[in-house]
Amino acid sequence: MRHGHGYRKLNRTHEHRKAMFANMASSLIEHEQIKTTLPKAKELKRIIDKLITLGKRGDLHARRLAHAEIKQDAAVKKLFDVLGPRYKERQGGYCRVLKAGFRYGDMAPMAFIELVERDVTAKGKGDKERVAAEEAAAE
Repeated sequence: MRHGHGYRKLNRTHEHRKAMFANMASSLIEHEQIKTTLPKAKELKRIIDKLITLGKRGDLHARRLAHAEIKQDAAVKKLFDVLGPRYKERQGGYCRVLKAGFRYGDMAPMAFIELVERDVTAKGKGDKERVAAEEAAAE
């Protein structure tokens, strides 16, 4: 019987896994593409699809559920203001996992996980704005 085998444990405790996927989900929402190991990407796909479905609902209860999952205000705001309307007509399958070879150090299988119909300029946008603001403040 397969009882209790519903997800990958990834050699982590429940708390570590939950925090890791919350951080990865918020990073994926912010940058719309991230590189990670293949098992983590496959497991993150399940989580991010459920979050985008909450973003499509758009009500207060869905917003609170999403905030309880990812805990970052900016990611929740983008999820409901940008991604929810973007995927309003789509019936699932909001992200894809692309294999990206093997990591040099330990030969772990790597993968890109990205949102379908993603905004190409979103990757690194927040970092560029932060650096520009720091340079402007320094002058």
